[in-house]
Amino acid sequence: MDDLQPLLDLAVDVARRAGAHLLDGLADVRTDVDTKSTRTDMVTEMDRSSERLVAGALRSARPHDAVLGEEGTASVGTSGVRWVVDPLDGTTNYLYGFPAWAVSVAAERDGESVVGVVHDALHDETFTALRGGGAWCNGEPLRVTGAADLATALVGTGFSYDAADRGRQAAVLARVLPAVRDIRRAGAAALDLSWVGLGRLDAFFERGLAPWDAAAGSLVASEAGALVRRFEDGTWVAAAPQLFEPLCELLEAADDLRGRGPVG
Repeated sequence: MDDLQPLLDLAVDVARRAGAHLLDGLADVRTDVDTKSTRTDMVTEMDRSSERLVAGALRSARPHDAVLGEEGTASVGTSGVRWVVDPLDGTTNYLYGFPAWAVSVAAERDGESVVGVVHDALHDETFTALRGGGAWCNGEPLRVTGAADLATALVGTGFSYDAADRGRQAAVLARVLPAVRDIRRAGAAALDLSWVGLGRLDAFFERGLAPWDAAAGSLVASEAGALVRRFEDGTWVAAAPQLFEPLCELLEAADDLRGRGPVG
C-alpha cells in the first residue's frame, strides 16, 4: 500500500480543490450551458473548468501519467498510471441546485482502479479507497452490511440520456421495483456506488456508465465489502454480498444481463 498512498493523497487534494471551485461557481452556474450527446445531456463551463483544474494539477504533480476526463482530456503517459476523472458527476443536479453531485478521481494500473476518491463538496464527505487496502468516508472505515434480503433492500439506479435506452430501463425498473423495498435515483453514479459502501444504499445497478462514472466509486464499494461487477452488456451491479446474486437474477428475469458473464 505504501506506493499507492501518494496517489491517494494527490487524488484527495485535487478532488477537494475541484469541489471548492464548484461550490464557488454555484451562483452563476446557469450562465453557460451546452449539450453533448442529447438535449438532456448537459455540460457547463464549470464542468470544463473543474476538469482543467484537476488535469492540470495531476500533470504538474505527475507529468508522465496518462489522464482521461469526461470533458475531453485524453493524454497518454509512460508511467503505467492513468487517471480517470469525472470533474462534475451530476451536472443536471448541479444546475438545478439538487444536492447530489461530486468530483470523482481514480488512478488505474493495468486497466484496474487502484485508488479512488469521490468528493461530495456540498456535504463535505470524501470517500476514499485503496485496492486491497480498504475504503473510508472522511477517514472512518467503511464496511458493507446491507439488508437481509432483496425484499427489504433499498436499491439505487440511474438512467441513460438516450430516449430509447431510457424506455428499456423503465421497463426493467417496472420489474425490479415490486421486488425490493424501494428505489432511489440520485443522478450521480459515483455517489450511488460510494453510498453502497457507506450503507445509504443496499445495492445499485445501471447500464451504460462511462469509465469516469464508475472508476472511483466502484472501488469504494468493493473495498467496503460489496460485490461489484461490470457485465458484458454494460450493466454495473454493486451490492452487499447476500444481495448480489438475487439482484442479478432479478435483472436477468427483467431481460437485463441475459446470457451475460461478468467482465470486471
